[in-house]
Amino acid sequence: MLRYKVKLFTLYSFDFFDAYLFMKQALKTNLEWLKKNPSFEELCAKFPKEWAAVQNDISVMVERGDAEELKLYLEKLSVAPVLKSPSFGKKQQNGEVILLQYIRSRLAHESVKKLSLSTLHTDLETRKGKFRFNLFNGFIAQRLLFSSGLIRKPVSLRLFRLFWPILWQKKMLMPLVQPKGIYCFYSKPFIDTLVKMINSRKCLEIGAGDGTLTSFLKTQGIELNATDNYSWSKSVKYPESVIKMDAREALTTYSPEVVICSWPPAQNEFERFVFQTPSVQLSIVIGSRHKFAFGNWPAYKKQTTFELVEDKKLSDMVLPPELESVVYLFRRNSTV
Repeated sequence: MLRYKVKLFTLYSFDFFDAYLFMKQALKTNLEWLKKNPSFEELCAKFPKEWAAVQNDISVMVERGDAEELKLYLEKLSVAPVLKSPSFGKKQQNGEVILLQYIRSRLAHESVKKLSLSTLHTDLETRKGKFRFNLFNGFIAQRLLFSSGLIRKPVSLRLFRLFWPILWQKKMLMPLVQPKGIYCFYSKPFIDTLVKMINSRKCLEIGAGDGTLTSFLKTQGIELNATDNYSWSKSVKYPESVIKMDAREALTTYSPEVVICSWPPAQNEFERFVFQTPSVQLSIVIGSRHKFAFGNWPAYKKQTTFELVEDKKLSDMVLPPELESVVYLFRRNSTV
């Protein structure tokens, strides 16, 4: 009997150690996978339990209608968790805690961003999983916003203000186009203002997506490069004009004086490199009035070399107004 217990103990000890090694390898594999910046959909599929927990938390808060509660929830997820003192096995547990916290934070921020952009709180009829514009609304929206298909065009602000209010299905627009990587529309005055702002300076767009903004600026004579790491290739159709390159490498390669980034992901890792690039004099960030829905705000607040201002005139030129888009300008301090 004693001999049996010794064998059993040895077996359990071996299984524990084997399981420890397996968990360590799994942690390493997950970290390598996360470095590839998987899409929101891929995160949900790989971590269904975490997504279910986050989805439940957010749905409860949205039902209560308490925006402050939702903001505090996102901030709490962004703070590093309290860890146990390191010892055998504890380091592995700590690594898993940090990993799961990061995953929950990413899932929460991305889902809130989608909630904001897609206006999922509206009364859209989506029970069958599909919804579409009727003939009139679709025709007006197409003529106002697109040159053909889902190819955007610089929007006439005068015509937009004339026809947009009469569309009764306007809340359906973003849910239809956002899955294709379209987060907003740029008016002609917006493009013209950016052209004057950039002037003859070297310019770079990071996280350019399908390169729409860069193409608009190029038609106005601005010389710039559009770059993206192609992490949204399942949703966005990247043209050859958008260079496959992550933001850090692009900033080093092109040494831009002006950097543009439209709707950078919440809690992203790449924006901090903009502030560390000596050549950058101006950074233009297009995002949301809801600060938790986009951008690396900890990096914005920590940097000391740029002055942050909100350009309200430019913000009003980003469409549609229901998105509550905001344009932030980071200008390098002349004293630095």
